[in-house]
Amino acid sequence: MNTALRHWKEAATVILAAGRKHKLTGDTLPRRVDTIPGRVDTIPGRVDKANPVKPDSNLPDKSDFDYDVLLLKRSGTSGFMPNAYVFPGGVVEASDFSSEWMDVFKTFRHLPNFGLGFVKQPRETRPPIFATDRVMLGSPIPGDVGFRICAVRETFEESGVLLLVPKDQEMNVMDSIEDKTGGQPGLTRTTEICKDDLAKWRVLVNENPSNFIKMCRELECLPNIWALREWGNWLTPKGLHGKQRRYDTAFYMCCLQEKPPHTFQDEQEIVHAKWTTPPEVLQSYRDRDLWIAPPQFYDLSRLCRFPFLLDLHSFSTLRAAEGCERWLPVRMVSGKNFVALLPGDELYPEERSDQMNPVNTNQRLDKHLDEGSALHRLVLADSYSVDIHVTIPPKYRHMLPVTGPSLKPKYSSHL
Repeated sequence: MNTALRHWKEAATVILAAGRKHKLTGDTLPRRVDTIPGRVDTIPGRVDKANPVKPDSNLPDKSDFDYDVLLLKRSGTSGFMPNAYVFPGGVVEASDFSSEWMDVFKTFRHLPNFGLGFVKQPRETRPPIFATDRVMLGSPIPGDVGFRICAVRETFEESGVLLLVPKDQEMNVMDSIEDKTGGQPGLTRTTEICKDDLAKWRVLVNENPSNFIKMCRELECLPNIWALREWGNWLTPKGLHGKQRRYDTAFYMCCLQEKPPHTFQDEQEIVHAKWTTPPEVLQSYRDRDLWIAPPQFYDLSRLCRFPFLLDLHSFSTLRAAEGCERWLPVRMVSGKNFVALLPGDELYPEERSDQMNPVNTNQRLDKHLDEGSALHRLVLADSYSVDIHVTIPPKYRHMLPVTGPSLKPKYSSHL
């Protein structure tokens, strides 16, 4: 737990995707990652010519998807994003970096990052949330491990979904880690836990996060940190109106074979749990039936590139080894509209202050949308109207988002 942060609290969240029994079949094979439409080459200015990004792509049909994602509705009394639909996750607790985890993970602690391995991204370009030396902060638990523990714990607290590895299956995980054939681990399966035990421990963990360690010991299991793939890092910008909570959040992807048998909200922070396809969420957002924040909008738009769960699993597994970029949106206000600039945009400040206030401007929002502009931004006319403008390739072999014409996409065809 990094107590040195001035403006943010560290947090972790999971994009949880689960297969539909009637659509996902055992003999379905993932495509090669380099054949997935929308994949952009990591060399600036170049695109996968075989599968270029199509301008103004339509949102895919929900019936094309063989999986759902989990969204949780925050309470209307919440101090941060009330009534918003979010991915499960929350703030890091000191217990997530407790030395007691060393004993729980004793089978794996001799391996680099407890068997998670390391990303190719140089340490000096890694987001600080991942690059910070946790030993210097008094914890023997690597950051890559601690944030995954947090994500698993928070997912359990908020939704009842528990990502665990029973002790008697540890060697299966070890075999997967040590597989030198280049094979990918299969889709994750949730562990069956007695419903009464699940309810009991959920109450205890909500009361005190350190009880998560006690639960793992009593149930003879450990958090399934290996099922989570590094996906991104979003930081909350300074608010438009007064003070607001700000978070430095690690985003992970997790692909489950099928939905867990039990999903229920905690009736405190979370009042509703919803499994649905990415295009359904974006359609409901456009219809003003629910509200999602820009990070959720952006990442769900990315998931619209993947109607098949095995494609998403294959992509996220291979891509995670590349690392990720730290995204702190910088807001530019023009009248009632504002733009959230993201790294790589030509107006994104090279020397930004983490306390930077939204920048007021009299410029027309479409002034910099001409051919040849380097754009990476979200343009918000109101809380339910978002345009994504992207004319640069994503870093770390990530995926461009896609939206439908109803959301007025502004993709460039000259990538």
